[in-house]
Amino acid sequence: MSQAKPNKLQRIVNKCYQLPKSLQAFALSTVFGRVIKFAGTAGVEVLELKGNRSVLRLKNRKKAQNHIGSVHAAATGLLAESATGFLVGIHLPDSKLPLLKQMQIDYIKRSSGDLTAIATLTDEQIAAMHNEDKGEVTVAVTITDSVNVEPVSAKMTWAWIPKKR
Repeated sequence: MSQAKPNKLQRIVNKCYQLPKSLQAFALSTVFGRVIKFAGTAGVEVLELKGNRSVLRLKNRKKAQNHIGSVHAAATGLLAESATGFLVGIHLPDSKLPLLKQMQIDYIKRSSGDLTAIATLTDEQIAAMHNEDKGEVTVAVTITDSVNVEPVSAKMTWAWIPKKR
């Protein structure tokens, strides 16, 4: 579902997708890493951000590891928040402010290697963001590791309110 008038963030994303395919993920990751500094510091990569889906990756590097050599629990939460937040962000009109309301993260098993998060929105959720002054959506996010196991179960609830003028 596309919005009638792209917001500022969506316009930036659209410009990234005008680049050659080999540069798109790098450009998206660079933009978001500068806007959301913590995501940039941790090394969150934006692989896809369009329509009703986002795909982000966090490599299992020293700066994001825990004491047992896997991706740290807090870094995993950051990945889930980023995947859902970036997706909400490209759909909210510029007149609305997104706010993370709730993070539900269940750590099921130890992860192996890099983590990939895929977040999705329904057409109804996107329509609500456009049509309701205030509201909230619970965004599904699937996190898998390098051996295609889901070590974490997560969902994020994002609210929005009108920006103060």
